Amino acid sequence: MKFALPTNHKYMSLTTLDAHTEGEPLRIVTSGYPNIPGGTMLEKRQYVTKHLDHLRQVLMFEPRGHADMYGAIITEPVEPDSTFGVLFMHNEGYSSMCGHAIIATVSAAIECQDIEVEEGETKTLFIDAPAGKITAYASKQSGKPKVHFDCVPSFAEAVNLIADVKGFGAVNYDIAFGGAYYAFVDADAHGIECNPENVEQLITLGRAIKHVVAASYQISHPNHDDLSFLYGTIFTSNKVTDSNSHSRHVCIFADGEVDRSPTGTGVSARIALLHHKGEASLNETLTIESIISSRMTVSAVSTIDIESSDGKPSTVSSQGVIPRVSGSAYITGVHQFLIDEEDPQKDGFILR
Repeated sequence: MKFALPTNHKYMSLTTLDAHTEGEPLRIVTSGYPNIPGGTMLEKRQYVTKHLDHLRQVLMFEPRGHADMYGAIITEPVEPDSTFGVLFMHNEGYSSMCGHAIIATVSAAIECQDIEVEEGETKTLFIDAPAGKITAYASKQSGKPKVHFDCVPSFAEAVNLIADVKGFGAVNYDIAFGGAYYAFVDADAHGIECNPENVEQLITLGRAIKHVVAASYQISHPNHDDLSFLYGTIFTSNKVTDSNSHSRHVCIFADGEVDRSPTGTGVSARIALLHHKGEASLNETLTIESIISSRMTVSAVSTIDIESSDGKPSTVSSQGVIPRVSGSAYITGVHQFLIDEEDPQKDGFILR
C-alpha cells in the first residue's frame, strides 16, 4: 500500500526540520507560516501571539508534539547586518531568547548548506532575537558543525531571597537574566535530587516556585517591558557525573517543561550570577550538565554596564557580563504536518 493522499482532499501543510541540542528538541519551521510583520523582533513576537498562535499549538501540542516540545520560526532580520531573525515557541507561548535553538538553527543551516563554512573557517553571524542581537560563530570540525554564541547582556537581578512554597516550605533563591529571567535554587541545600528518576518532583516544585516568585517579586527589565517576566526555575546541583563539570542544571520553564539540555539562556544567567558573587572569573570556562548529563560550556567573555533605557545606571544591577555558550546539535528528522479542518483535534491538546 502506498497511502497516497487523495487529490480532492484539502489539507493545510506545515513543514519542519527537527533537531536537538544536547537532547533538547527543536522543531524549525521551514514552510507554511505566512509573513510575520514587525519592525522589531518583539513586534514580530506580539504579532504571532495575537494572530498565529493556533499554528504554535498545532506544532507544539499533541498529537504532533508533546508537553516538552520546542520550536523556532525563522524570520527576515530586522537589523541590516543580521543573517536572520528567530522566534522561539513552546507549550505556553513564546520565549524571549533560547540558546539551544541558536545552536541548533545555525548547525542545521550549515548541514543544509544554507550557511557555507569551510573546514577550519569560522564565520561570524548576527541573529535577531526578541531579547536582542545574538552573535553566533559557525565552524566545521571533521565535517561536522561547531557552533557557539555570545548571548545578550546578562546580569544578576536579586540574591538571597526566600519563597514560602506550599507543601514544601521555605526555599532560598536568586534571580538572574540571561536572555530570560530564572529563579535559581540550590537543589543540594534543599535535599532535591536532580536526576531523571525525580523528574515529577522537579516539575511540581519548579512550577510552584515559579508561581510564588512571580507573585511576590516584581521583575522589571531595564530596557524592555516585554522581557519583564519570570520564565522558569533552575535547580542547580554539585552532584555531577563528570568530575570536570562545574555543576548540574535542571530547568523547569514555561508550563512545566523540562529542558533536556543545561539551558543556553540558563547557563548565561548562571555565569552572570556566579560572576556577580565572585565565584567565576572572566574567561573562566565552566561545563554545566543537564538532567540527562549532556553538557554545555559557558564563560563570561567581558563585562558590560547595565543601563536603563533613559541612560541611567540600572537599579537591577550595575554591571553584567556577555556570556559565551557552546553545545552540539544534530538533525533528527524532516516532517510534513497536515491539518484537516474537519478534525476535531486539529488545534492540538496537552495531556501531561
